[in-house]
Amino acid sequence: MSEKPIQETMCCLMVQVCKAHRNHAATVLAELGLHNGQEILLMHLWEHDGLIQSELASLMEVEAPTLTKMIHRMEKAGFLERRKDEEDGRICRIYLTQAGRSLQEPVTCAWNLLEKRILANLTQEEQFVLRRLLLQVRNNLT
Repeated sequence: MSEKPIQETMCCLMVQVCKAHRNHAATVLAELGLHNGQEILLMHLWEHDGLIQSELASLMEVEAPTLTKMIHRMEKAGFLERRKDEEDGRICRIYLTQAGRSLQEPVTCAWNLLEKRILANLTQEEQFVLRRLLLQVRNNLT
């Protein structure tokens, strides 16, 4: 049995889909003053403001230096602030500023529009199957 050319593999298709999604998301997020991935950090803080960096890194599945750079950039943009924990001064917590809170509605709207674009022309059944398959692929990789 001969192997397919790399361009015809599922891996290649997955990379193309991920790049297309990332590029589209980057365009939409840039209009809100955000970079890819920053919306995920905001989503976690909208749900639980005041998390510590290690909790955020774990939730976002990113390395600590990546998160530190992201937090610094978002702090500089006025979306977040770091504060020492009131009970343990060695711990730094990440809090939303008013500017960070004000992004919840536009980011959620943009995220929902991106979801609609991704699922356009798929039936409910196809969407269900796609979700199930993507979850299985994710499980295979973790």
